[in-house]
Amino acid sequence: MAEKKKEVVLRGIGVSPGVVVGSVYVLASKSTIVPEWDVPVSRVDAEFARFEDAIIETRRQISKIQKNLMESTTGRDAELFDAHLMILDDRTFLEDVIEGITERRKNAEIVVKDVLGKHIDTLSTVDDDYLRERVADLRDVSRRIISNLSGDSVSQLGKLNKRHIVVAADLAPSETAALRKDLVVGFATDQGSPTSHTALMARALEIPAIVGLHDVTRTVRSGDEILIDGNKGVLIINPKPNQLKKYGELAKARKTIERELTTLKEEPAETLDGHRIVLSANVEGSEEVDAVLQYGAEGVGLFRSEYLYMSQEKVVGEMEQAEVYTEVAERLSPAPLIVRTFDIGGDKSIFGEQSMEANPFLGCRSIRLALARPDEFKVQLRAILRASAVGNVKIMYPMICNVEEVISANDLLEEAKAELKASKVAFDDDIEVGIMVEIPSAALTADVIAEHVSFFSLGTNDLVQYTLAVDRVNEKVAYLYEPTHPAVLKLIKLTVDAGHKHGLWIGLCGEIASDPIIAPLLIGMGIDELSVPPSAVPLIKDAVRSVTLSQAKKLAEKSLKASEAAEVLGYCRRLTKEVAPELLELI
Repeated sequence: MAEKKKEVVLRGIGVSPGVVVGSVYVLASKSTIVPEWDVPVSRVDAEFARFEDAIIETRRQISKIQKNLMESTTGRDAELFDAHLMILDDRTFLEDVIEGITERRKNAEIVVKDVLGKHIDTLSTVDDDYLRERVADLRDVSRRIISNLSGDSVSQLGKLNKRHIVVAADLAPSETAALRKDLVVGFATDQGSPTSHTALMARALEIPAIVGLHDVTRTVRSGDEILIDGNKGVLIINPKPNQLKKYGELAKARKTIERELTTLKEEPAETLDGHRIVLSANVEGSEEVDAVLQYGAEGVGLFRSEYLYMSQEKVVGEMEQAEVYTEVAERLSPAPLIVRTFDIGGDKSIFGEQSMEANPFLGCRSIRLALARPDEFKVQLRAILRASAVGNVKIMYPMICNVEEVISANDLLEEAKAELKASKVAFDDDIEVGIMVEIPSAALTADVIAEHVSFFSLGTNDLVQYTLAVDRVNEKVAYLYEPTHPAVLKLIKLTVDAGHKHGLWIGLCGEIASDPIIAPLLIGMGIDELSVPPSAVPLIKDAVRSVTLSQAKKLAEKSLKASEAAEVLGYCRRLTKEVAPELLELI
């Protein structure tokens, strides 16, 4: 009699929704050993030729991936690989490799590894989720060039000839993009985060996926049957019949709920007793406006302007920026567009310089970098002002820690206005200016800062991180990252009360804004606007429309007296179970 296999449940981070059951294909990690040998003078030109051929082949492969993505998903998804092509065309990279071959007399493989390795080491320390995730781009390009130099196959996925759930330590962005949906029905990885290209591609391809499982590659074997729930981040090895039945019914229920949520597009984000909040969207570029409109968001509460020029490591010109902001503002009008001024780390400067800092987490970044470079900052301010002629544009400064920074930034804004007036350029002279409250010192002095701005927007991801001294992407301390920690809630409430006292409206963005069980708590604490990813708008709207303001206030009152984060989550979950139990199936 065959031995019954034990059911094992693992929990990670669900990054692409859906439930799927299938046979495992474990993707073996490729060797990280890069061959190294000396190149005689007589073979240097031949080594240059090898490198050039590898670059050409790598460019061809990536262009093919982009073409396939254009046909199977969207242009936006294909654009994710523009950064790969830019690396291949980067003059500094190419010259550094050629110089390395010439001076070190080493083979191209080891030189490519060393040159890109320096950039990888630099970016890995940046206190910016997006930039840290771009390390995957550099690694992917480095691996692909080296594979093409040595004649190795880049991916083992080409060996698949039937449907599987792929399990791997990690997947390179190009590997994820090359997945065939008819053969790969889901994937799970040891590493990864919700902001990785792997996660983005999984969502674009609509493949259920879980990342951050730590040791799934050591727990499963090829041929095992597993179930993955991309909504909740649950992976079950050898699921029992009752689990299969349960998840089958759950998948059907989720599809029904999701269909019903689409009917809320034209409905307001309003509680049962008529209290209205603004439900906005976070976006990275003009191409996401379609999603904002599709899901029924009331404008853009956070436009991440740094994405315009991050990959170029320089400020995009004033007119080019203005064109983008204007296009988005016109498409959203009369709904608002809030442009956050560039939020980027000082150790990877967008101004063409690199400066290593001992602690970039607390270094020259965001508004600090902007104020250190007033001329470049005014380029962006003038661009935003030009777009403000549309009539619905607002400005938001990130990472403010004291009132002096706000005053300095506003002084530069006035200079930018004067320069445009001198050139007879139209703009909104009464443009609203706000700040992101993401440092405890800003929350604690919100009463003072409020006199100089029109609104606050609580950036809870960083506020939690700085309040609790927890790096949220550090697996060793991730358990301490608690958005409902009493200290965080008190800082939010302090900010709300200070802002309302001065007649300001208060927004909130970050992961907790997208959590439907926490939304009622935020409303009860006095938040006026929630800004979430476009696709999360229907879910949060349903949560808002399922409670009364009175219920939300009672929840907030109890939560602010709680002593533990788990206690707060318990209150939130109980209210959701009472008013909208169907939402618990989607989170």
